Amino acid sequence: MSPHTPQSIVVPYEPDALPTQLIRLGHPEVWERWRAVDRSAHAPHIVAVSGDSGEDWTAAALVTARPNTAYLKIVDAVGDVPAAVSAVVDHGRRRGLAQLKWEGWTASPEDAAAAGFTALSPPLTQSEGAAGPDAGYVRWLCDGVVTEPPYYGQTTHFTCGAVTALVAQAHAGTLPWEALDREAELRLWRDATNFFACEPVGLGVALHRAWPASPVTVHLDTDRPVLLGHYPENDQEWRALLQRASRTDAERERVPVDPRRLSLTAIRDAIGRREHVLLLLSLAGMQGFEVPHWVLCHGTVPGAVVIEDPWANAATGDTWVDAHLLPVPDPSLDTMSVISPEDFRGAVTIGDPRRRDMPGTDPAGE
Repeated sequence: MSPHTPQSIVVPYEPDALPTQLIRLGHPEVWERWRAVDRSAHAPHIVAVSGDSGEDWTAAALVTARPNTAYLKIVDAVGDVPAAVSAVVDHGRRRGLAQLKWEGWTASPEDAAAAGFTALSPPLTQSEGAAGPDAGYVRWLCDGVVTEPPYYGQTTHFTCGAVTALVAQAHAGTLPWEALDREAELRLWRDATNFFACEPVGLGVALHRAWPASPVTVHLDTDRPVLLGHYPENDQEWRALLQRASRTDAERERVPVDPRRLSLTAIRDAIGRREHVLLLLSLAGMQGFEVPHWVLCHGTVPGAVVIEDPWANAATGDTWVDAHLLPVPDPSLDTMSVISPEDFRGAVTIGDPRRRDMPGTDPAGE
């Protein structure tokens, strides 16, 4: 008989019925972490490597990912760690994914580097209630170079717009990383808010006032007030009045408001010009509930746009490692960023301040 050739095995993760082969690898503190939250919304599964007998496992990894994205995340790898990670890499390639992440609960920097992963910069803050690992790692499975912004998790449930703007300016070199703090977050939110959300025009005006050298364009394909449908009629009225005031401010301060729907091609083109795109999307596709939320689009890889999401859903095992350098396929992002029921797309593009005075440069990116 020929000796058994180790093979990778992919099985669903069922927290109440861990496979015997996995239990034999002996990491009860790891199993406890895996079971601490309900990971079912992130399609958890186990990628394992069989032993010489073909019955036992020599290695295994718990793998998850947000829906409608182009990555996989290793929560932990146990047993023969290099073999487990190699099996996950092959698994990701077979699925045509752009990226792998690895949470640093048990991963050592040495094991991560040996497997081709790069250390992520530690988060400046983690979003409210989401205590992720101190370290995380990334490996790209596709061509392209994506520079890493700082990761800053929003410290409230309502400051996503302000945080994405601050991170964009830090990534552009306009704002020092150390200037990203709660005071800056709340100050910019206060200037941009429509109580409690930041609508696109108000956010664009606040950005222009905070950084007048940075070319700002608002993209909003409706002239109606937005993000108000869940409020009582009386509360809608005064928030709509504030949005009309933001329109007046934009006109007076010469902040362009483009009434056309910003396409995914235009988003990619803007990023190619070293611009940053603050994009309003619904969390329904990635988190399962219909809440408008601002993210930062700052990089592209084949088939996907790379975003920064300032919020992680601790209840599903989501952490800053998921939310940071997150590749979202173009069709998914296209769907997520049409806000229902009003059927609009809202975005703010921030240009490179160095391009403002270049001959032939249109700050609006047209």
